[in-house]
Amino acid sequence: MPLHLPPAPTPALRCVLSALGSPTAVREAPVSALRAHQGPLSPDHPLPIHVWDDVSRTGGVPRTRLAGWRFLVRGGERAVATAEAVLTADGWAFARFCGGPYVAATEQALAQAEALATPYQPRLLSVPELYMLTLWLHHDIASDGSEGPAASGDLLVPLAPAPPGIAAHRPQRIADLLPRLTLRLTPATPLLAEPA
Repeated sequence: MPLHLPPAPTPALRCVLSALGSPTAVREAPVSALRAHQGPLSPDHPLPIHVWDDVSRTGGVPRTRLAGWRFLVRGGERAVATAEAVLTADGWAFARFCGGPYVAATEQALAQAEALATPYQPRLLSVPELYMLTLWLHHDIASDGSEGPAASGDLLVPLAPAPPGIAAHRPQRIADLLPRLTLRLTPATPLLAEPA
C-alpha cells in the first residue's frame, strides 16, 4: 500500500531548494557524501519531524510537537543526505544538512512501510530522552502532517542505530512499544541531545 506523504509547506520546500542550489551551502555542509556528489541534488520524501519530550510520563499516548520538516536529498538513485527546515519567528528557514546512519535507515524504513497492507502517513518521531529516531506511521492519512495525536494503533519503526534493547527496523504498535520505552528511563538517566 503506498504511503500517503503529506505535502511540505511551500516555504519550507523553497528554503531547502535554495540551500541545495547554493554551491557554498553544499560545499560547506558537514556531510562528505553530499560534498562529493557530482550531479544534481533534489529533495525527496518530505517528512514532518515531531518531538516526543515527555516519554517518561506514564499513561496515555505520546504528546508530540512539530519541530520541522526533513527531506531526503537524492543524488541519482540514492539519498546522500537529509536537509531540514524549521519554523522561526520570521517563517520557514533552512536549518542544516545531515548525514550518517539515519539517512540509509530512513530509506530502509520507508521501503518497509511501503510493503505494509495498511495505508499510513509517514512522519519522523524524535525521542530525545532516549536518543532515538523512529519512522512514525500515523493512522490519519488526510492530516497535513503538522498535527494529530498519536494513536495506540500507530506504528513506530525505530531507525538504526536504535537504543540498546530496542530492535531497529521492527515495526511496533505504539501501545506495545510505549511501556518498554518508559521502563528504559530511570531517575538517573541523563537527557541526551536530539538526534540529527
